[in-house]
Amino acid sequence: MKKVLLTTTAMAFAASMASAGDYAISGAIKLTYGAFGTGTVKGGADDFTSEADVDVAATSSGGNISMTGTLEIDEGGTAAGPVSISAGALTFTYDNNDLGALATANADGEDDNYGDYSVAFAAGGISVTYTKDQDSSDNAMAVKYSAGSLTLDMTALDESGGAGKAGNPAGIAAGVKKTTIGATYVTGPYTIKMSGDDQATQNWDASVAMKNGDTTITVAADETEMMSVGIDYTNGALTVGARQEFNNKAGVEDETEISLKYTDGALTFGAAMDSGDTGKYGDEAELVINAAYVDGDVTVAAKGTDQDEMEVSVTFAF
Repeated sequence: MKKVLLTTTAMAFAASMASAGDYAISGAIKLTYGAFGTGTVKGGADDFTSEADVDVAATSSGGNISMTGTLEIDEGGTAAGPVSISAGALTFTYDNNDLGALATANADGEDDNYGDYSVAFAAGGISVTYTKDQDSSDNAMAVKYSAGSLTLDMTALDESGGAGKAGNPAGIAAGVKKTTIGATYVTGPYTIKMSGDDQATQNWDASVAMKNGDTTITVAADETEMMSVGIDYTNGALTVGARQEFNNKAGVEDETEISLKYTDGALTFGAAMDSGDTGKYGDEAELVINAAYVDGDVTVAAKGTDQDEMEVSVTFAF
């Protein structure tokens, strides 16, 4: 009788789980040796570190309203990930201090996200997304319209109140308040882009890209009177890119960027150089070289920079 009762209970529980929706578990375990900095902050002494991350994602099913959520578990503790509720063309998303439509620079030169929730609508070539920070009332409204070869977009952004507000990331800097309007037009092999904002000292960008087979050439300019020419080439396993800036009054006057990536089966090799990142650390250093090898569900990777930084890692993903 006990066995029958236990079996019945287990079947009822399984049925309950199935009707509640779908769920999936994913994660990674990583062992690293070395030290990599971030932006303008140098890394510490070379040492071993380990990470363990598990995400439990669940999605509702069977109704007109769908809901998704994630439970994030790592060595630092347990936290709720983004939660989204959708009905028709509307989607509401909540993710405390992690929505990137609102993001300002921190002391290390990296951006800190601090948006809390968003409401998005998409239908008939029009999409509208409103993002807000509960702590400061900073907000961003993005509107996009696409019709054939033409795309128009407008973003109204207010990041002026986020600094120093309780609940926001530590050290967050005061941001800007501006409206930016842009347009993209594609005709044959050409892609033309333009954008500008309404700040007292206006920012604007304009570029023309031409694609010819495996090669794309891009010419661009902005409000600093900076001109740039870039070329990207892809041929099978090899991807190469180069870009040169001229007369950039807001940064390094003549900046050079070169990148290379080669993939041969399980092996990947990459190198990137950006003369505008002199003095930076980690993945933002002036020169970064990396390689990775995939063996089943285990990845062995190594990378180094011109700042005498190195990092070797072994990652198992599931």
